[in-house]
Amino acid sequence: MQAAVLPFPSKAVAAPLASPYPAAMTDRLIITLVQCGQTMGDLARNADAMLQARAEAQDCDLVVFPELQLIGYPPEDLVLKPALIARAEAELERLAAATADGGPAMLVGSVFQREGALYNGIALLDGGAIAAVRLKHELPNYGTFDEKRLFASAPLQSPVPFRGVMLGLPLCEDIWFPKVCGHLKAMGAELLIAPHGSPYEIEKDDRRLHNVARARVAETGLPLVFLNRIGGTVRTEWTRGQSGWVCAPGEIHSLDPFPQDVYHAMIVGLRDYVNANGFPGVVLGLSGGIDSALSAAVAVDALGADRVWCVMLPSRYTSQASLDDAAECARLLGCRLDTIRITPAVDAFDAMLAPSFEGRAPDLAEENIQSRIRAVTLMGLSNKFGPMLLTTGNKSEMSVGYATIYGDMSGGYNVLKDAYKLTVFDLSRWRNANKPPLGLGPDGPVMPESVITKPPSAELRPDQRDDDSLPPYEILDPILHGLVEEELSVAEIVARGFDEATVTRIERLLYLAEYKRRQAPPGVKLGIRNFGRDRRYPITNRFRTG
Repeated sequence: MQAAVLPFPSKAVAAPLASPYPAAMTDRLIITLVQCGQTMGDLARNADAMLQARAEAQDCDLVVFPELQLIGYPPEDLVLKPALIARAEAELERLAAATADGGPAMLVGSVFQREGALYNGIALLDGGAIAAVRLKHELPNYGTFDEKRLFASAPLQSPVPFRGVMLGLPLCEDIWFPKVCGHLKAMGAELLIAPHGSPYEIEKDDRRLHNVARARVAETGLPLVFLNRIGGTVRTEWTRGQSGWVCAPGEIHSLDPFPQDVYHAMIVGLRDYVNANGFPGVVLGLSGGIDSALSAAVAVDALGADRVWCVMLPSRYTSQASLDDAAECARLLGCRLDTIRITPAVDAFDAMLAPSFEGRAPDLAEENIQSRIRAVTLMGLSNKFGPMLLTTGNKSEMSVGYATIYGDMSGGYNVLKDAYKLTVFDLSRWRNANKPPLGLGPDGPVMPESVITKPPSAELRPDQRDDDSLPPYEILDPILHGLVEEELSVAEIVARGFDEATVTRIERLLYLAEYKRRQAPPGVKLGIRNFGRDRRYPITNRFRTG
């Protein structure tokens, strides 16, 4: 999400109220917007990064940082530790002291304690002191957000006087409600600055920026500065005109189109997770299928080929085509590929379990043993050499439980966790034709075309195909989107033209697989209802709509 400056509409609007605060008037402001990462809980490091950004912006009046930048966002129960609150206060004082040099002021998001209650807020640091603090009024408590559990809702806040300008400071969720910005306008705000910590979602920019932010501009007649968590630094120049503050034209960068935006989100999510947790790289099973091929490509683009270790783990059911495709994927990506055959371990398990399995035909139990042997092997490499195990299942499989718990679900992170199978195909085709601007991987294709075109298969039994057990993904994914993303009933999805028995079966599988998803690794959020923080269902649940 890029920083944005929204001008007020061209139609005539009421003039802002005069400032009740005596201050030297200025007709020019230079505001630098710094969208930067943060290390959760490392307050000193976050503060140092802000001081460095300020040092690089010495020709401006004000440097603005994202929501809760000092401690990290979302902080969850970390903010309930008194030691963190005390450290946040000390680091904020250190940041404030740095502004005594006469350079730029700073707007810094942090946590604040008032009469025993915690608040999400932002502080204006200027002239060596904490010049003002403003607290968040609207607290989100849906999807990934849980702020009402942690923070108190502050009363509607007044604007902050800054060098003769009245700044309205709505924090993130505050701009989703007209009353907050309307109140700031009524209290004399001349310019709205809205620091955010809003997560990425496909097509979310249309909702939060084009719909919400523009609506607040139209209602108040005030220009609005919007900045989010990551995306770079922007220097903006403002002048006071007869009708209010106007931002000088600057560079305009278009947002990434689909599926480049999704691919970039995957790169950033994996890169930040691996680096923040101190892993030297990742290891993953490369099967010759599209899911592991795409996961390997994202890993190389995120970390570089030298930090990605691919392992082919063939069994007696692995086809030569899969062996060839895995080898070609690794060659195109330029990463290491080892081959470790699991047949000896499978034979050992067969012999070990033969007395207990006597009289029972081979079935899913034997198939899952193969998957779990692969997981044990990969985890052994991870433990011995240190790379994080990257798991490779997609959202379609995780939705219906078409994944082996303690098998192919094992790992520390899942790049594809929130990507449906059809999205996996879209991303693979796109990456084969494009090198992502943020990527560290090679130019040109990253997987052979056969990986994309061959029928998906787990290869755990002879001639196995995904569509032996599941509807074709062209049918499955729209049904899942209706059940998961839209919370539709079976009847509503059937009304879209899908077979009732198929939809009913998929709904049943979706609910039954909840216990597996509770034990799945984390992954980057892409849609509006990712499994985990966004969608929280009981593990045992008998409710059905069909």
